[in-house]
Amino acid sequence: MGPYRAIYSEADLADAITELGDRIYLKRAQGGYDGRGQIKLEGKALDAGTAWRALGEQPCVAEQAFDLKSEISVMVARNPSGEVVAYPAATNHHENQILVWSALPSSIPVELESRAQELATTMARQLGLEGLLAVEMFVTQGDGLLVNELAPRPHNSYHASERCCVTSQFEQAVRAVCDLPLGDVRIVRPAAIANLLGDLWLGGEPRFERALAVPEVSLHLYEKHTARAGRKMGHLSATADTAEEAVARVLEAKGRL
Repeated sequence: MGPYRAIYSEADLADAITELGDRIYLKRAQGGYDGRGQIKLEGKALDAGTAWRALGEQPCVAEQAFDLKSEISVMVARNPSGEVVAYPAATNHHENQILVWSALPSSIPVELESRAQELATTMARQLGLEGLLAVEMFVTQGDGLLVNELAPRPHNSYHASERCCVTSQFEQAVRAVCDLPLGDVRIVRPAAIANLLGDLWLGGEPRFERALAVPEVSLHLYEKHTARAGRKMGHLSATADTAEEAVARVLEAKGRL
């Protein structure tokens, strides 16, 4: 997290705008997730009263905005015996605060990858993790790393591990909680996933046969009975010679639906 201020009143927000600059995010202290429960204040939108009322006049956090380059995540596993392994970083792409696609491995420089893995494993050890921890991070324009979210469970951004890694995140979760030796996390072949939201079902059953005609594409459905806009109903995965090719392949398949 960057510079921030706790907000308990409209006056607090007005002071925060003065202190933090002309680009900030105002976020509810409780009940917000995936971009919900927050407002970006910039330029003409820097109206403390309007923003305070829009979020229900309840405790918030005002955080200085950063110039971001990308988002990555690192999955860490730790068992009760203290063994820790970190998967290669994944590159994530969001639209409307929802993950659209994720690819393994990431395309970040080796030095940045090393720092990201070190940060994630340090957090897992200090938290006394037993299981999995997905650490989402923003990469700034200067290659700084800012932790964005912690998810102590299998994570959407590592669904591709089922296709591309020696040990998937799902098998690794079982190994970790059962205090078994942790599995090899090397990437055998690059892969990517694209999420399938309920919007695709609103006009009838998607044409999955079209997507599956794309080479190396697989379909994964979550057996949710009710489709609604924005709800994750499943994903497509694809493997390829490079992560970039895997992303292109899975997006082509999604476009055919």
